[in-house]
Amino acid sequence: MARYIGPLCRLCRREGMKLFLKGTRCYTEKCAFERRKYPPGQHGHNRAKLSDYGLQLREKQKVKRIYGIMERQFKIYFEKATKMKGVTGENLLKLLERRLDNVIYRMGFAINRRQARQLVRHGYFLVNNRKVNIPSYLLKPGDVVEVFAKGKEKDLIKDNLAMAEQRGFPAWTEINMEEMKGKFLRIPERDEIQLPVHEQLIVEFYSK
Repeated sequence: MARYIGPLCRLCRREGMKLFLKGTRCYTEKCAFERRKYPPGQHGHNRAKLSDYGLQLREKQKVKRIYGIMERQFKIYFEKATKMKGVTGENLLKLLERRLDNVIYRMGFAINRRQARQLVRHGYFLVNNRKVNIPSYLLKPGDVVEVFAKGKEKDLIKDNLAMAEQRGFPAWTEINMEEMKGKFLRIPERDEIQLPVHEQLIVEFYSK
């Protein structure tokens, strides 16, 4: 399966904003974006103003990188979103929020989506008492996500949950800290998906 293996901080600098791809490091002074707030590359300081197409492209790339998915899969999500009732851009974000790796991150079991994807691949989670190792698995309202037995003693997950508890959990999830499980209550509304993106630009990009 194709995946990005390059430096993550470079992606934040390219998009001109923190994408929080490296977890707690993004909140410290070690964050590369804090030290170099300009695009990477030889001419990073002198980038020209973006055209309308450039703005649309950057918005698409930004969302892809936040959720850690590649172009082909992202386009499949967009095509699904166009066939759903409602606003296409909002439908796209709601589909992405339903991904198992994203929900695990939102529930606090992982420090970022990249780590959540790895934990899912290694079989650390159950969905409705069945082991699921597919990060792109789409959850439905009412689904219960639980840490598998071998993961409940893992200090990494315990520490992640403790930090997440301090930040707070999304209103569309229900977390049981003691049993290390969470319930996907409902699909979040657009104003609950706190991402600084303009999804309409993505719709315009694919509509050309």
